[in-house]
Amino acid sequence: MGKGMKAGKRKPAGGGNKAGNMQAQLARLQQMQAEMEEAQAELNEKEITASSGGGAVSVTVNGKHQLTKVEIKPEVLDPDDPEMVQDLILTAANEALRQIDELSNTEMSKFTSGLSIPGMGF
Repeated sequence: MGKGMKAGKRKPAGGGNKAGNMQAQLARLQQMQAEMEEAQAELNEKEITASSGGGAVSVTVNGKHQLTKVEIKPEVLDPDDPEMVQDLILTAANEALRQIDELSNTEMSKFTSGLSIPGMGF
């Protein structure tokens, strides 16, 4: 040991200012949370429209996963075959929901990329 050094009294690497680092990390996390909330609010306002049957049925959903519009062309309304229209609506709705999920995942992954959160798969 060199002159003037006491055993066990070494400074941690990087300056050792744990409180300052924690405060900076907390501030970054709070900023990220605010940005994520803003992005989620914007996503909630977006709408996706999907159609099926060559455009015979169109369904619009918003970012809250709510159906906001259903359009059915009159020529597909066959009273002898209501199941066809039901299937077209289901197909269009499921596709619109899939697309809004994809959009949401893409937008939110901008915030989670680079984070290493155990058990979260990020």
